Amino acid sequence: MKIAFVGKGGSGKTTLSALFIRGLAAQDLPVLAVDADINQHLGVALGMEEGDAAALPALGAKLPLIKDYLRGGNPRITSAEAMIKTTPPGAGSRLLRITEANPVYDACARSVLLEGGSVRLLATGPFTESDLGVACYHSKVGAVELCLNHLVDGRDEFVVVDMTAGSDSFASGMFTRFDMTFLVAEPTRKGVAVYRQYKEYARDYDVTLRVVGNKVQTKDDLSFLREEVGEDLMVTFGHSDWVRSMEKGRQRPLVELESANQEAIRALRGAADEAYARRDWQRYTRQMVHFHLRNAESWGNARTGADLAAQVDPDFVLTERTPVRVDPAQVT
Repeated sequence: MKIAFVGKGGSGKTTLSALFIRGLAAQDLPVLAVDADINQHLGVALGMEEGDAAALPALGAKLPLIKDYLRGGNPRITSAEAMIKTTPPGAGSRLLRITEANPVYDACARSVLLEGGSVRLLATGPFTESDLGVACYHSKVGAVELCLNHLVDGRDEFVVVDMTAGSDSFASGMFTRFDMTFLVAEPTRKGVAVYRQYKEYARDYDVTLRVVGNKVQTKDDLSFLREEVGEDLMVTFGHSDWVRSMEKGRQRPLVELESANQEAIRALRGAADEAYARRDWQRYTRQMVHFHLRNAESWGNARTGADLAAQVDPDFVLTERTPVRVDPAQVT
């Protein structure tokens, strides 16, 4: 399942996404973790050393390789250069699976050892010196969106994405790529303002959104969130000495996490499992095509000099049963 953690800056979305990932890894479940925030902190939250996390390969820097691999033998895509972040897969495209080995993971992913097993970690990457003053966040996350468009996942396989702060993800169709979106909100006016904005933008796209209250210390905090968020409030997290220790670089077993916070993590997993039952691959593919056509008309056709609507395969639906194209030249 594809899970997104969103929220305003400082809400704790990275901390909670890391806790969720740790909970999955403790059950030895396959996890692909993605840090889609320019201010990348997910690696450190998962226990990596600062230097190792900073050295993670940037997906954006590997975009030519990613495009070339995913294009495969799709006859509707004339060249890798003609692909944009929203290019959908079609007959002949190569797809990504959670547990497989492929050139994209080889170039971009790094394994992080956690209790119960390791997870693969991908990172959008920070701004480089050449980006300063001329690039925007959206130019950096195109590789993430392209990978999600070509990724097939099944039950008990997880893609967990730590998204950018606020509502920036609505500048692309990436917000529709998830079975479940957890919005982390503090019990403050600013915290719930992001929730309202996110819900309004997502209203017409069947986005499954649940609010996770964080830094909830008092009954008044809880009452405030219930009044402002209503039935979308699913669970809350309070103060955690365990998290505080981890933020100081002091590793502790997950079993020592406070019982109330452990229960909250289990509730997130339960909500994700329920979302799987509502998965609709037809709608997922339609939304993919919808945003591709919008991007093509808005800027893609002009940038590539091609009619990118021709990249859409009208007979293709991405599903768990979609066969993965195997290049005979790669079989050893």
